[in-house]
Amino acid sequence: MAKRLNGQALAARYETSLRTSVAQHLTTAGCPPGLAVVRVGDDPASGVYVGRKAQACGRVGIRSRIIHHPATASQQEVLESICRLNADPACDGILVQLPMPAPLNARQLLLAVDPAKDVDGLHPLNLGRLVRGEPGLRPCTPAGVMALLAHGGIALEGIRALVIGRSILVGQPMGIMLQQANVTVTVAHSRTRNLADHCRQAELLVAAAGQPGLVGAHWVRPEAVVVDVGIHRVPPPRQGTRATLRGDVCFAEVEPRASHITPVPGGVGPMTVAMLLWNTVQAWQQRCGVVGGITPVPLPR
Repeated sequence: MAKRLNGQALAARYETSLRTSVAQHLTTAGCPPGLAVVRVGDDPASGVYVGRKAQACGRVGIRSRIIHHPATASQQEVLESICRLNADPACDGILVQLPMPAPLNARQLLLAVDPAKDVDGLHPLNLGRLVRGEPGLRPCTPAGVMALLAHGGIALEGIRALVIGRSILVGQPMGIMLQQANVTVTVAHSRTRNLADHCRQAELLVAAAGQPGLVGAHWVRPEAVVVDVGIHRVPPPRQGTRATLRGDVCFAEVEPRASHITPVPGGVGPMTVAMLLWNTVQAWQQRCGVVGGITPVPLPR
């Protein structure tokens, strides 16, 4: 039976470290870290995610605010909000909540964010720093996956990994981070032939395809490490029952076959939020000239 990589527990440890670091440096900085979320429209899932991020900010001492535009907002109106936040000294991090309603151009909005405040790590400057192996703000979900693997004691050097999905949010930066850890990486996608065969060769399988239940037990190499990035709300099977969450991996099938696995929910999701907080505190310390960095999260003995 696979060992579960508990993102909920590890995220709590990250929050403890961040709360300690904020408290230690608050007098030197003169103000708490600030995170602003730019949201457009009333997508229910986005509302839930934004609310959870605000709660997490409160737990570590980050001052959060939500800039909420109606779905009818123009591109220029949203751009002006981002520009105001770029110039606001009380704002250390800016998050553009995706997806954006049509016809807004999300790419243009992301490009408008000051790279020093790009706590999503998606600005071309920060992605370029990632490619070059230079310090910078990292995309939150892949960074959270790397933290989970490190904390789980997974030996990465020299192993073969397959990442399913090539999005700029997860798949592409995930592949780069794994390569920098000396992993041999294949990035698969919707046009990959014989995807199951590629999966069965992987010692580490990262599923970020956005397709619920894609990966079954017969796709997984025995004793492989399986990381499920997908999260999908499945309608209730009958009236009077509740909707459930599931990932890209058929958890019940794969758990007996893998050596380690992330659950959904409670795996990668909490770590994505934890890394968003981490990036915000990093940006705050950089702006305020704080020396000493963030209290490290201890690895298991």
